[in-house]
Amino acid sequence: MLQIGDSAPSFSLPDADMEAFDLAAERGRHHVVLYFYPRDNTPGCTLQAADFSDHEDDFARHDCVVVGVSPDDCLTHAEFRDEHGLSVRLLSDVETEVCRLYHVWQPREVDGVRKMGVARTTFVIDKDGIIRHTFHNVAPRGHAAGVFELVRKLQKESLNGNRQEQRGNA
Repeated sequence: MLQIGDSAPSFSLPDADMEAFDLAAERGRHHVVLYFYPRDNTPGCTLQAADFSDHEDDFARHDCVVVGVSPDDCLTHAEFRDEHGLSVRLLSDVETEVCRLYHVWQPREVDGVRKMGVARTTFVIDKDGIIRHTFHNVAPRGHAAGVFELVRKLQKESLNGNRQEQRGNA
């Protein structure tokens, strides 16, 4: 299980437009909110994606990108994005490799049947690629606002750290 303070495992996945998102490329540039969700077009997943999309500009103002990951393919992501007017990048993990890497591919019970699926989980990763916050078994309603508050504090800490570093080098 990944813990706060661990380096976030690097990966590259295609988005709804079949363009690669590479987590390592964000190091030094952006904080990353990486959220895993079970499936496109389910009520909870739609609510969560719409909520993150509604706050995307707020995250961007704090040097943060938001990406969602599910086992759906790129075409399904594109249809989901377009149907609901979503703006966050949706990444396709059809083989569930990244879901397994982040330990969110877990046994679930649905209608009395036990099967594997994505546990709704969010990771907040800082600009250095370190996991700063984790949320397990996420309830979609209001989640984006709670995550945003943590990102806001993280960016403030980052700016304060840079100022102290600059003073130390002066």
